Amino acid sequence: MKRDKLERQAIYDELAKLDGWSLGDGGKSITKSYKFKNFVEAFGFMTEAALAAEKLDHHPEWFNVYSKVDVALSTHSADGLTELDFKLAGLMEKAAARRID
Repeated sequence: MKRDKLERQAIYDELAKLDGWSLGDGGKSITKSYKFKNFVEAFGFMTEAALAAEKLDHHPEWFNVYSKVDVALSTHSADGLTELDFKLAGLMEKAAARRID
């Protein structure tokens, strides 16, 4: 997976494919807040997402309190967004879909 910084239009094109994600940090990251039924569902999501992140060697910034998980994705080595961020966001969406009604 490429770690080249995406151009602005490519970022908008990729962002349009993701439900509920938005630009953060002046366009250098994408963010989303997930709300699950309980802590177990939130932790299950984080576990599945962590395994996907490890396979991609691309790790999220996230924060969890009980049933809520806030996620920010960025490629620090590129000082912005790359294909990896959108790939991981897509995998997170799949993990969340199994846990959210």
